[in-house]
Amino acid sequence: MISLNATVRDNKTKGQLSAIRNNGDVPAIIYGGKEGNEKISISKKILKSTMEKENFLSNIITLSINGKNQNVLPREVTYDILTDEPVHVDFLRVIQGVKIRIEVPVEFINHEKSPGLKRGGVLNIVRRKVELKCPSEKIPEKLTLDLDGIDIGESFKISSVKLESDVVPTIQGRDFVIATLAAPTVMKEPEKPAEAEAAEGEEGAEGTESAAADGEKPTAEGDKKEGDKKETDDKKPADKKATESKK
Repeated sequence: MISLNATVRDNKTKGQLSAIRNNGDVPAIIYGGKEGNEKISISKKILKSTMEKENFLSNIITLSINGKNQNVLPREVTYDILTDEPVHVDFLRVIQGVKIRIEVPVEFINHEKSPGLKRGGVLNIVRRKVELKCPSEKIPEKLTLDLDGIDIGESFKISSVKLESDVVPTIQGRDFVIATLAAPTVMKEPEKPAEAEAAEGEEGAEGTESAAADGEKPTAEGDKKEGDKKETDDKKPADKKATESKK
């Protein structure tokens, strides 16, 4: 259980509230039960260190105020919109037997012992937190789900979680899913359409024929041109003699 020292504050103006923050403290309030609201302040440095620990909002904290211990549950933290520093905290008194609603984080263990994960399966987490209704003194720190032996296609439902009889989920009437172990997703390269393949084949054939033609064409044309030229040259004298004979 976490313990924090707190100081009673008696500010009545915004200026006094700002002075508390400027002195390195965070204003807070304790409410709930038959007692009235109690204004306190906590060292910001110590508070931030505590908040960095896992599941701050679902852990019971013991506040020491003027030598008197009081168990509380953090319910809400207000942050500065510019600096993202905590500027106020609401604490709920933990009273024996009083039931409260609280979101409890889900933890998965033994990933290395899951045959489904070993075969490339993917753990799809549907709910990272589950809201429970339970006595304030029986708040579970977390809900633990064991992946040992879990294969592809199996799922975790709320019935998979062992809860005490007076600790119940706020969602009633259905066995809702917390997580599933799905088959691996493999991205395949899209297949080329048959028409595209045929077109590429024709283009390749045309390229081959063109290359072959290009190799033969100059010689054939050259022979033809030389022959034509020679034949023309040969004909010219004959034609000339024929013309002269006619004359």
